[in-house]
Amino acid sequence: MLLIHGGEAVADAPEPRTGGVPLVPDGFVWPDCRECGGPLQFLAHLPVDLGVIAVFFCQNDPGMCDDWDATAGANRAFVFTGRLAAATVPAEGETLLGAVTALRPHPADAPAAEPVLGRLGGEPDWLQGDETPDCPSCTARMTFTAELEEGSDFATSANFGGGGRGYVFHCRPCGEAAFLWQR
Repeated sequence: MLLIHGGEAVADAPEPRTGGVPLVPDGFVWPDCRECGGPLQFLAHLPVDLGVIAVFFCQNDPGMCDDWDATAGANRAFVFTGRLAAATVPAEGETLLGAVTALRPHPADAPAAEPVLGRLGGEPDWLQGDETPDCPSCTARMTFTAELEEGSDFATSANFGGGGRGYVFHCRPCGEAAFLWQR
């Protein structure tokens, strides 16, 4: 299933989107980069059958932290279930994209007039080699969930180094998620 540009979205929309504010459970603490210590930028809200995956990565000093690596600590992905509400956004740091873009599901076998911004399910279309992460809890190979394109508009785009692509994974039994990108 493709994710195509669906226009502007409300900051706390429950639909698939990039940007805006993450919807989180009570007690959520905004993640910080393990490398620079700054708050991570919220990238995407992806409702999937196991809940919602929220994706974050470091943009405090682009290129300085290993935000492309699933385990370096400069990015995070969370699986949330249950009642969710808009998170409190830190006052400092590069925490939000410049705009909110709806990601509208579209059949992969049908032509799309709107720009393709990603894909749900299937197999990753790696730009480099396979970097499927292992679950940090059970060490099993994680399941591919979604692919995110960098986008064409600076205000709504993820910074994947110019022409890069993001990859989201999950481990259903452990309720874990992971994110990495390649260029």
